[in-house]
Formats: sequence, C-alpha cells, structure tokens
Amino acid sequence: MFLKISAVAAILALVNAAPAPVKHVLHEERSMPSSDWVKGARIEKNAVIPMRIGLTQTNLEKGYDYLMEVSDPESEKFGKHWSPQEVHDMFAPEEETVANIKQWLTDFGIHGARIVHSENKGWIAADVTVEEAEELLQTEFYEHEHQSSPKVRVGCDNYHVPEHLASHIDYITPGIKLTPVVKRTVKNKRGSPWAAKSPLHVKVDDATPVPTSLANCSTQMTPTCIKALYSIPDATLATPGNSLGLYQQGSYFAESDVNAFFAKYATYIPQGTFPINASIDGGSYSVPASSAGNSGEANIDIEMTTSLIYPQTVTLYQTDDDIYEPEEVATINVFNTFLDALDGSYCTYTSNGETGDDPTYDAVYPHNVPGGYMGQLECGVYTPTKVISASYGQAEADLPAPYVERQCNEFMKLGLQGHSILFASGDYGVASFAGDIGTPGTTGCLGPEGLIFNPQYPSGCPYVTSVGGSQLQANGTVYDPETVMQDNLGGTAVNFSSSGGFSNYFSRPTYQDGHVETYFHRAHLTYPYYSELNVDVNTTTGIYNRIGRAYPDVSANGAYFPSYLDGTLYHFYGSSLASPLFASVLTLINEERAAIGKSPVGFVNPTLYRHDGVLNDIKLGHNLGCGTQGFKALEGWDPATGLGTPNYPKMLALFLSLP
Repeated sequence: MFLKISAVAAILALVNAAPAPVKHVLHEERSMPSSDWVKGARIEKNAVIPMRIGLTQTNLEKGYDYLMEVSDPESEKFGKHWSPQEVHDMFAPEEETVANIKQWLTDFGIHGARIVHSENKGWIAADVTVEEAEELLQTEFYEHEHQSSPKVRVGCDNYHVPEHLASHIDYITPGIKLTPVVKRTVKNKRGSPWAAKSPLHVKVDDATPVPTSLANCSTQMTPTCIKALYSIPDATLATPGNSLGLYQQGSYFAESDVNAFFAKYATYIPQGTFPINASIDGGSYSVPASSAGNSGEANIDIEMTTSLIYPQTVTLYQTDDDIYEPEEVATINVFNTFLDALDGSYCTYTSNGETGDDPTYDAVYPHNVPGGYMGQLECGVYTPTKVISASYGQAEADLPAPYVERQCNEFMKLGLQGHSILFASGDYGVASFAGDIGTPGTTGCLGPEGLIFNPQYPSGCPYVTSVGGSQLQANGTVYDPETVMQDNLGGTAVNFSSSGGFSNYFSRPTYQDGHVETYFHRAHLTYPYYSELNVDVNTTTGIYNRIGRAYPDVSANGAYFPSYLDGTLYHFYGSSLASPLFASVLTLINEERAAIGKSPVGFVNPTLYRHDGVLNDIKLGHNLGCGTQGFKALEGWDPATGLGTPNYPKMLALFLSLP
C-alpha cells in the first residue's frame, strides 16, 4: 500500500501553472494480464510515487560501426580504443531531448526543483502524486498484488506521452512495467542454463600416473598437453593491469581442490595461488571442498587459466549473494549485476525498453532475507580486466529480446574500450539441454514439436567472442587434427557436443558474411530454414535462421580435462573449458603487445575473420540435436567449431604486426 505523506503538501505548493494542451499518443500498452500479479484497487490520488522517464540513448545504431573502426585491422583507427567517458558521452541522450522533456514537465506544472536528471544522463525523475501522474500520462494506476507473496507493485495497463517526445522516451516507470518488489524464490519459472548445472565430469582412477610424454593427451588433457597442442609457451610476464577476469555465478572454488591440481599437473605454480577477489553484491569467494557450491566449474576455470598464464594473475568476479546464486543456477544465467559492477552507468541507463536491472530476472539489493546481501547494488566498483571469460549462458529464448539487446549493447561498449569478452558457446549442439522447461518435451528444442534449433545466448550477441568445443580424436595425439567436441556422457548428456548455430534475435554482422555464405555453399544443407528475426516458432516451417548471427566464432579443447572435486579426480568436459583456454591465449598476446608499448587486442572477431589462417581449422565431426546431425565441421568457418582452434605462434605474429 502507498502511505499518505506530508510531502504531498510541499509538492502541491510547487505547482506553477495550469497544464498546456498537448497532443498525446499511446506509448506502451500491456498485451495481456500478468500471470503472477493480480490487479487490485486504484492508487489513492494524493499518494506520492517516484516517476522515472527513461531517455532513448543516441547513436546505438552506430555502435557497430564505431566498434569496427577500432577492431578491424584494415582500419586506420585500429587499437585506438575509447575511454569510458568517451563511450558515455557518445551514447548519452541529446541535450535537446533532455530540455524538451523537462519543459513538458514544467509546462504541466511540475516545478524544476522537483526534477532530477541522473548523473549518467540516462533518465529524468520526479516525485509526483498519483493524480499528477495520471493526468500527465492519461492513465490510471492500480495496485498489483502477487499471488504467492504479500508484496505489492504499482502500474498501469497503458499510458500516453506527447507525440513530439515519443521517439525520445524509451519508457516510463511506474508504467506497464510494475514498480519492483524484492525478488521471490523462483520455482521452475524459466529454463535452466546449460552451464549452471555442474560441469560434466567422469571419475578418473587416481592411481594412473601422470604421463611423462604426450602420448595420453586424448584421454588426459593436462596443461602440458594443451601447451603442446596449441604451441603455447611457458608464461614469464606479469604486466600490471593485465589480469585475466573470470565470471562466476553460483559455482565456488575449493582451495584444497585447486591446490591438488597444481601439485599434480602444474607444479610450477606455488600452493595457495588463488585469484584476486572481486566479489560482487556479496558473492562468496571460496567454499569447503565438500560444499554443494563446489560444482567444479569455478575450479576448472581457475586451473585452466592459471596454469597457462602464471605468473600473471586471475581476477574472480563472483557475482550475487549466496541466496540468489543457487536460485539463478536453477533457473537462468544473467549478467546484469556483473555489468553494473563494471560500469556504473549500466545500473540506470535506458535501452531497448529496459532501464537498469529487471527484477523479473535480476537480483534486487538490498536483499532483505536471512543471509542476503544487505548493501546497495554495487555500481561501477571495478575497472574491467582486459580479457574476461564466462563459461555460462542459456537458451536465447529464455530471455526477452529487449533484455538481451540492452545487454549486448553493453558488450559493444566494453569492446570499444579495448576489452575482449568471451563466452562458452554451450554443450548441447543445436539444442538446449534436455528438459529445458522453456521448450516442449525433453528435446531442448523449440517449436510445438520440439524440432526447431535452439540458439544460445550470449553467443548470439555479435559483440562477444563465442568459443565452441573441440577434442582430440580417439587415440589421437597433439600432432593430429582435432574434431568437434562430441561425446556420449550418458543420462541427459548423451549428445554432448559443441553448441553452434544462428541467432533468432541478432542479425549476422558483416564481418561474418563471407565465411557464413561460403559455409552454406559448401555444406549443401537440406534443412528447411527461415530468414526472420524474432520468428514465431509456433508457426514457422523452418528449423534454423538463415540470416541470424552465426556462432561460435572460434573453439578450443573441451574434453578430458583432469580436475579434483572434493578430493576425487574427474575428467571434465564442455565449452566451459574452451572459453577460459582461449581467453588465456589472448591474455598472453596482450602481455607481448604491452611489452612493446601496444594496446590490448580488444574485440578480436574482425581480425580473426580477416586472418583465419592463424587458427587450426577443424574439419571433422558435427554437433547434434533436435533429431538431426546438426551442423558438420567443414573447411573454413562452420557452426560447430567456428574458425578453429588457436595456433599461438601464428596468432602472436599477427597481433604483434598490428598497430
């Protein structure tokens, strides 16, 4: 309920004049009633509500071109990355827009002293009475009570804004987006993420001696094997400011397990060498090995990266408190609170109909439950590392398009500043995991019959580097060609293979055009397809999107990595291994560029697509799913392994030759 407060008198005393007549147009309208919130009584007219007007950001349509200028090796501006302030200023709403909206409010009778323009320039706010808001927006505000909690939100079914301002206003809250409440426990609300489950692992006989040669790498992919496979030298540099960042959400590392790995497979790393703690919103750092939070994901990410880049450091971005993290692992992986911590303006700026975090999906702080993080949402508390790897994601369809589009724009902004953002592509071929409740049946695929390919996010965002999985052939050596990561691990992972395909939300970027069209020409695909973004999967007759952003971009080994879990040795599988591996390669290259006074490599996709000869092309195998053989690996780029795996000497020579 909203309480009557004495501030009403003060607000009314600041009213200037009678509202001037302005032509209004419908701006937003709720398409259907919420399934979780029940519309109740009208809000009392003299109650005060905080109204926020999200301003449409400028130049977002030019973001791709700006990023190509600093990322395309053929550009004169290659490597001339932007400062955070330059990024901020380029995409901020125009001053004229701000002035016109303020004028609209003051003409209505809201005194200028009541109007606040946010520090990041993304929104305008004012405390108003419900009576003022209803007249201003030509609407009615109602209480909305949650079906399974005592929480109350406020909102309307539709609202109107002046016609001449409509294109400058993204959206207004309270509005059809209800004023948020503390997030409740989610019960099977959304499909689970592929990386949130414990990473796939198979128990190993610990009595097997560590091989003294490279003969057993096909079944024991140790750091020594990885270095030999990709010609990665032993690291010697530790340039300040070049720490490698690891995103974690819900998986915590166990110090004893990591120490055991170093003792057996990376003896050059001292015991007790752990990541820099960059906890976000109360995220825990580590847990006992026997804890349920020790799923293995954080362990393998830390072990993979540290064993390849030491003496350089790893920075651990453990995101969200211990109450939210298990909930997020059971539902969806989201990155908003992580991005909030890297960019303070992201906490509140408006884009694609989303202002700040969305309480439907994101953690809300302070988190007023036992054990919850009681501090304020952390905004801009860390300077991002130059390279960040995340072995997390989910089906693109699990999140609404505006939500992921706003997030994708933030990855673009990080790329402009010279940051390399890498994501594991996923582990279920052209599908999501079996039993994803965002999809029918148990196929993990879309459509009423569960036959449509299910693209993954964030790999569908064109501003990140998507990393698929590869592996050695059975009985193969590090000198033999690799194949697509594809294993029968039993249970729900019978078809455990490198994820790849085409986005339903994002169109194909131009840096991919030639490679993808060549693939279509060589592959002779017979699957029916559609050429449409945001397709209706219930009516389309195709099973994949011919015009969507293609992924993965690259790949790296994702099988038979040995790691301890609560003291027991297992083999781990998945693109969860591939992303931190490739991120380590970029970190090592940044070390060498820094040594000769050059900038970090930044967003690498345009360079790699122009110079694909620096990667080891994978031509064997295929991914699976949705009752098909998925996509076959062929010469050149393919939607199973991308452009291929790293050839460190060739990649280093290329990037050292660039400005």
